[in-house]
Amino acid sequence: MHALLDMPHPAARRPRDAAASPAMKPAEGPEQAAAWLRAIAEDGDRVAFVALFGYFAPRVKAYLLRLSLPPAQAEELTQEAMLAVWRKAAQFDAGTTGAAAWIFTIARNLRVDAARRAALARPEEMPADELEPILPADAQLDHARRADRLRQALETLPREQAEVVRLAFFDDRPHAEIERRLGIPLGTVKSRLRLAMARLRAQLDALK
Repeated sequence: MHALLDMPHPAARRPRDAAASPAMKPAEGPEQAAAWLRAIAEDGDRVAFVALFGYFAPRVKAYLLRLSLPPAQAEELTQEAMLAVWRKAAQFDAGTTGAAAWIFTIARNLRVDAARRAALARPEEMPADELEPILPADAQLDHARRADRLRQALETLPREQAEVVRLAFFDDRPHAEIERRLGIPLGTVKSRLRLAMARLRAQLDALK
């Protein structure tokens, strides 16, 4: 707070007399907050800023805590938000928005910017289910041999069985879609798959 008050205001001119400051008047709801902002914008009125800070800082921090920010970060962003209010008070337009809405929008935007920076700084991790272990050389060779044997076995299937196997296992099509695509009953789809798998097992056993 002291650091904020030590900073010169961009629009500061001759400081107001404390007795004339809007911060010394009884609170009048939204109109009072708007008056504080006008005094800050027009005169760099530190008394008005102290009053504004005292009223809004706890509320801004509570708002940021409700957004699941850690207390330390909520406090830091509250300070940044109130500093932005001090610097940008001249941008406040009471004809388009209320003082509270304007201040909380500044806080929300700072929170969004902080989340974006944290996301950019975080190293991208590949999901665990996408990580593929590197197989030893002998295992890779065995895998290649199995794939070759499967290709040979597929070539021995009748065309209609091979087509159902391709759609079901290589294109990952559900049985109902295969039924519609081939124009055959669902029972026939299942029967061809069953016959094809039995034949493939027999062919692979023979190739061992």
